[in-house]
Amino acid sequence: MITMTSVEAQNGFGRLLDAVQREPITITRNGRTAAFIVSPQDMDDLTNARSKRSKAVAEFESWSQRAAASALPAAAELTDDDVLRMVKESR
Repeated sequence: MITMTSVEAQNGFGRLLDAVQREPITITRNGRTAAFIVSPQDMDDLTNARSKRSKAVAEFESWSQRAAASALPAAAELTDDDVLRMVKESR
């Protein structure tokens, strides 16, 4: 990833726009990261990944609720060690 100061970014904005098409750019101000600049394609990829993650989390939560609703009362008494032992025994 390329890093440049905010002053370099301002003074070479055209070069910055060209460079961001190849890889993301970190902009620093006073030695600290102030911003990241990414290409439209990278932004689409990030947005799609966030959307997929949100859907996966929602599906897992839904499954977890269904599993809890259908679990036998004895399942609530199982410890993590019990579950690990049962998994190992089933292999």
